[in-house]
Amino acid sequence: MTERLDVDVYGGRLATYRLGANRADAPLVLAIHGITSTSRTWLATARALADRAALIAVDLRGRGRSSELPPPFGLDAHVRDVIAVLDRLGVDRAVVTGHSLGAYIAARLATSHPDRVAQLVLVDGGLTIPAGEDRDTDQFIEAFLGPTFTRLSMTFPDVAAYQEWWAQHPAVIAADVDRADLNEYAAHDLTGDPPELRSSINPRVVRDDGLDLVGDHDAPRLAVPAVLLCAPRGMIDDPNPMQPLALAQAWADAAPSTRRAVQVPDVNHYTIAWGARGARAVADEIARAVSATRTGG
Repeated sequence: MTERLDVDVYGGRLATYRLGANRADAPLVLAIHGITSTSRTWLATARALADRAALIAVDLRGRGRSSELPPPFGLDAHVRDVIAVLDRLGVDRAVVTGHSLGAYIAARLATSHPDRVAQLVLVDGGLTIPAGEDRDTDQFIEAFLGPTFTRLSMTFPDVAAYQEWWAQHPAVIAADVDRADLNEYAAHDLTGDPPELRSSINPRVVRDDGLDLVGDHDAPRLAVPAVLLCAPRGMIDDPNPMQPLALAQAWADAAPSTRRAVQVPDVNHYTIAWGARGARAVADEIARAVSATRTGG
């Protein structure tokens, strides 16, 4: 099940999608994607959730069907946008999940507006990124995102060419990612006209959001219950994780009554959300958070 709802925000309308859960009374969970991604990050997770919850997945400002929204960008701007989504849906306190950049946005939301967040499920994001230490922002973004950032300056003759580019990405080429999900993800990302289709991601939003990724982080100040799921492998299926388990565990140990850290085996930064194994782990944690919120836990 996919339904679109456009939400009024500064400068226009934010494209927002309800994914999964055919039950009309299914709990709603706010889902926030990563820095060069879109709402279609959550296709596999929504399917793994089945009827346990529906994901309210946004196309963040500067991306996907929200690509024409103007600056300002950065964490605070995205927080204002997702609060508008919660207000539009009449959700006072939400379970919120975020992947990569989305985890940093979710943490900022929970620290700046703790009354709006019941529980957090952070997916391979929220804490210091090792690749960001001792580098300027442009160097960090180029090194950290690699081919995923390079694609923003590429053009493609048709949708199939872009879908095949993603199919050959080192993070997914040998992974348990459903090709139909990958094809939908790629098609949703494209803008323009053949033979010069390109990613909808605004390069400026990537740089502006990247400034916040190398600054102070909100997750260490969280007071709401939160779990951080981390991947043992990195952006290109390399052995350099974005959120090392030791870092995640130290964060959890600082507040053991409200925080947990979980490493999902045999996934990378993408497949922790896109692959079948990772999506099941994320969905189970979302369902756990929804259940705890309903029972007051």
